[in-house]
Amino acid sequence: MADALGSEVVPADIEIRGLTKSYGTHRVLDGIDLHVQAGGVTALLGPNGSGKTTTVSIASTLFPADSGSVTIGGFDTVMQTRAVRSMIGVTGQSVAIDELFSGRENLALMAGLRHLERRHGRARADELLEQFDLTDAADRLVSTYSGGMRRRLDLAMTLISTPRVIFLDEPTTGLDPRSRRVLWDMISRLAAEGVTVLLTTQYLEEADQLADRIAVLDRGTIVAEGTAAELKKRVHDSEVRLTFADTESFDAARDLLPNARPVTEFRRLDLATDDTATTMRTVLNRLDAAGVAVTDVGVHTPTLDDVFFALTGDAARSAPADRTDPTEGEDTR
Repeated sequence: MADALGSEVVPADIEIRGLTKSYGTHRVLDGIDLHVQAGGVTALLGPNGSGKTTTVSIASTLFPADSGSVTIGGFDTVMQTRAVRSMIGVTGQSVAIDELFSGRENLALMAGLRHLERRHGRARADELLEQFDLTDAADRLVSTYSGGMRRRLDLAMTLISTPRVIFLDEPTTGLDPRSRRVLWDMISRLAAEGVTVLLTTQYLEEADQLADRIAVLDRGTIVAEGTAAELKKRVHDSEVRLTFADTESFDAARDLLPNARPVTEFRRLDLATDDTATTMRTVLNRLDAAGVAVTDVGVHTPTLDDVFFALTGDAARSAPADRTDPTEGEDTR
């Protein structure tokens, strides 16, 4: 597909094989295998310290792995670094823009670094300023921009040379809900134009909303991979949830429904089912016949939250920071 200036976006895939990385005795990545399909969005989902940023940093040529390989569009990131860097863009967790320049000047600087012809660079900057709703602020110093405006400008700079592959490392962290939605729309638009997007995130809703495929990374390994629907099916079917007013009713219901999973602190029983209507009708009739009153009945369908907790355990557990190499400040956009 082509952008507004006629630049052709040729989809490129990412192939990660056997990737390992350690810092001292701490093994950050332990043999990662991941295929990122061309022209779509793949989300790398995981808790802090799981290895997400390290994976992106290695795949985007910021620093080397201990072992394993990464190819992008068929080019090896170690042996053919220059070819890889010519086709990728990277937006890290920290916004990499110069606050003493205007938005337009930041884009012009990046266009120069990417060796765009001056007229083309100006036209591309104007296009991106309009696309990212920054035209009115284009000639203001970036120091006057809001957080959402800075993040949009940062992404615009990544796109100045129409990359085939974009790495987005937690791009919406710290943004308000409206700014996050704006960025989601932009990321979806990029994928629709044929750009391959590898997105790291801790926001389950973000992965559910944007990703064609999701890989769950925990303690340096991929513990699950698939579409959101496929991952949700791995957890459980829908559940009928029954809540009781007192301990006596709760205990009586537990005796009547031995297959239900008790949630004692809420005096609730959860019954897995693939036919919620039949299950609800049967169970309520059974409880009613036994004189056991139910105060609330609900149906819960699997979410990515369920997947996340089932696959990674306690997300609030203490985990080492996802450490990065000192060279990570190198700009490969």
